[in-house]
Amino acid sequence: MPENTHAQRVCRHCDGFPVVHITTGTTTPEGRPRTLAATCPACKGTGTRTTSVALARAGK
Repeated sequence: MPENTHAQRVCRHCDGFPVVHITTGTTTPEGRPRTLAATCPACKGTGTRTTSVALARAGK
């Protein structure tokens, strides 16, 4: 019998891609491109969002 699991909701700001790497245009001494990691500020890198019900419960 399958378990009842709730589907996690995808973050509206990052569409489920919470961390991206942006190339800077320069290379390392080994020849690899230098990158910077950027994390979604809305979901803080989780890729999912919390429902308003969970937020209301946490505020009690």
